[in-house]
Amino acid sequence: MTTSAITAKNDKRRAIRRVGVTALAAALLAGAALPGVAAADTAGKDRPELRAMVQEIAASGFAGAQLRVHDARGDWTGSAGVRKLGEAAKPPTNGRFRIGSNTKTFVSTVVLQLVGEGKVGLDAPVADYLPEFGLDRRITVRMLLQHTSGLFDYTGAMLPDGTIVPGIPLQGKEFLDNRYHTYQPEELVRFGLSKPPLFAPGTDWTYTNINYVLAGLVIKKVTGRPYGDEIGRRILRPLGMRDTLVPGTWPGIPGPHAHGYYRYQEAGEWKTVDITEQNPSWASSAGELISTTKDLHTFFSALLGGRLLPAPLLAEMRKPHPKGGYGLGLYVQESSCGTVLKGMGGFHGYGTLMASTPDGSRTYELSMTYGDSAADLGQAYNKADQMLTDKVLCGK
Repeated sequence: MTTSAITAKNDKRRAIRRVGVTALAAALLAGAALPGVAAADTAGKDRPELRAMVQEIAASGFAGAQLRVHDARGDWTGSAGVRKLGEAAKPPTNGRFRIGSNTKTFVSTVVLQLVGEGKVGLDAPVADYLPEFGLDRRITVRMLLQHTSGLFDYTGAMLPDGTIVPGIPLQGKEFLDNRYHTYQPEELVRFGLSKPPLFAPGTDWTYTNINYVLAGLVIKKVTGRPYGDEIGRRILRPLGMRDTLVPGTWPGIPGPHAHGYYRYQEAGEWKTVDITEQNPSWASSAGELISTTKDLHTFFSALLGGRLLPAPLLAEMRKPHPKGGYGLGLYVQESSCGTVLKGMGGFHGYGTLMASTPDGSRTYELSMTYGDSAADLGQAYNKADQMLTDKVLCGK
């Protein structure tokens, strides 16, 4: 995703190509906005403009939203809408949620740490680490992190001629019937490799989740430990991120959390299902993590502040591809006030944003839960992103 002013055509393509980005959320899910706002001002000062923003976001089609802002006036958290459809309680401002493709920023950070330790070559062939897949030797680790490998995505893809090739079941009744199915990461990779590549390695850009499943397997091969263990050892525990976890095959969300819903059509009738519980193994290291706005703020601030990566590798991470506006695990966007850095993602029932100015002086983290609204949630997600960029990061 480059900016919030994304064309509908690109949204449709993203719906096929990405784990829980804006348009996938729009294609798969929908939300309902219900009245009410809950806010907790940790700086001790009321922020009516921020309360109005989170309420506007929830009212645009989501069941609920929780927002965290850091700026010159301090830290503020607030929520709007409902925690669960049919109930009056608001989303908890300390609630956990599925962060979707923001997982990729964590995975990229660990891979780049291994690069800094001399255990992984950023421009080395991935086949050197994972020979069992018979990968094209032109595909490098950098290409995985920046989505330029050309590999077909196991979630499906749109070919250059507009043909849509389906992936594993992620929509409709078929998805619901398989919501507790366990996928192994190797299985996901082999599914993608069974299809022709989308383009020659390094010649184009397409956001594909298979890249980060492979990146997770590289971490495991090099360290001898699952990627989630390495995230815990290298990021979560050192930063005190006690509310972030890698669920694996576990379908629940522990502790306080808002419910997410999935809206689908069957036999011409629209239905809404509570999708809070689901086996996230289909997303694996491309999008399975659970976190909170506070933990995301802790992580992104530490990352951009140079606490997790040496300066040269952080600089590599922040170099955007000219087509996708994507660096190595995060988005590098040009806004009305200059460069801003973002993580974007979502999951069935959940949409997430984390964003910062390069110096970390202004940040926001947003979690949105989907409900039973028929609103265009892709458009609503983009609108929320643009509003928060303008008003929080750019101070308009």
